[in-house]
Amino acid sequence: MTYQSLEYGQPSRKVFDTKLVQECAKAFASATGLGTIVSTAEGQVVSEFGSGCASCRICELAGRPKSLCLKTYINGMREAERFGGKYIYFCAMGLTCFSSPIVVKDINEAEITVGPFLMVNRDDYELCELGDRYHLPPERRQKVMSALTDVPYIAPRKVNDLATLLFMSISFMNNIGAANDMLDAQMAMAIQTQISSSIYKLKGMEGPTSYPFDIESRLLAAVAKGERDKVENYLKELFGYIFFSSGYVFSVAKSRVSELLVLISRTAVHNGADPDRCLMLTHDYLFTIPNIQTWENLCAWLIRAAHSFIDLFSSNTVKHASAIHQATLYIRQHYAEKITLKDIAQMVYLSPAYFSRVFKKEMGVTFNSFLNEVRIEKSKSLLRNNDLKMVDIALMVGFESQSYFTKVFKKITGISPLQYRYAPDIL
Repeated sequence: MTYQSLEYGQPSRKVFDTKLVQECAKAFASATGLGTIVSTAEGQVVSEFGSGCASCRICELAGRPKSLCLKTYINGMREAERFGGKYIYFCAMGLTCFSSPIVVKDINEAEITVGPFLMVNRDDYELCELGDRYHLPPERRQKVMSALTDVPYIAPRKVNDLATLLFMSISFMNNIGAANDMLDAQMAMAIQTQISSSIYKLKGMEGPTSYPFDIESRLLAAVAKGERDKVENYLKELFGYIFFSSGYVFSVAKSRVSELLVLISRTAVHNGADPDRCLMLTHDYLFTIPNIQTWENLCAWLIRAAHSFIDLFSSNTVKHASAIHQATLYIRQHYAEKITLKDIAQMVYLSPAYFSRVFKKEMGVTFNSFLNEVRIEKSKSLLRNNDLKMVDIALMVGFESQSYFTKVFKKITGISPLQYRYAPDIL
């Protein structure tokens, strides 16, 4: 098999050994037969070996935007960090990928992503994903299924082992790169210049200066919209006030920064970030602040922290797609068991209330409505068997009583289960 390195532009910041990482990716692709991609922290593809996400045409053939792949890369890296260096996930089209980050000085600078591949048989994929989930018309479905002939199938029991192998393969490379001191120095200089400009303006004002709540409000609005450049500028402007009003007392400034951090965290939660993850991130950050030694580093760190909170909700499209995919797949496989919204929400790492809102937005129906629809659809084939009692059928598809089964069946289909049993062609 021949592997070609596809260049998609230079990374914005080269702080890792690109050649070594590419060799690792190439070897993994050759050994496993799976497409493997090296990309920057921003999702920019550096190299591709085999048929990876960069050359995948499934989204295009299905009529979905290719831009979803970029969000998948970024979300995969964030989740790989959270789950200890590896993350298995579904892409926007329900195909499987896994990734591991390349870490330089405790910062994710790049990632290796493997996939896409199938983890279910092709018939199930066509029925559940292309049919039930995306409702693709026959012509598009045929094109996607034709393209899937080149997409490998990996048994679920092997996927975790492969992801572990990738993680172990690149572990020795983590922290091998040195940070770019010149870029860091330039950033510190820019921060110092803007802070000095803000202080100069404050000194020229008559009387005591009050806290610029208007700038703080604009900062939080920019965080809510994910406007990173504006967030950075507003933070630098606020930092000038904090520096000046604190009387240059570093400990006082750190207290104000802690307040800002909590406000930014709350804004992230209001815009869809998981509350528990925000709480954990805030907790870790508040313990980091006392160890920062300079004004410039404190401001630069707060900018990076704000970006981290934005990351928690800015890639929600991909995270939601993966969560809903897992939820609907579980329902179709376990419809006969007791299933609660709380249990499914916990399974996909979302709060029950937020998962409920996301599910209805993505699927167009409530969680309970979808669950009942799946159960009723499964009951139809059982009703054709006259040897099965109605009460047994109700229990076999997950209903606790025959009366409730009959009520739901009639609500969804317009007829009773008994009427359907003797005239199935009526629907």
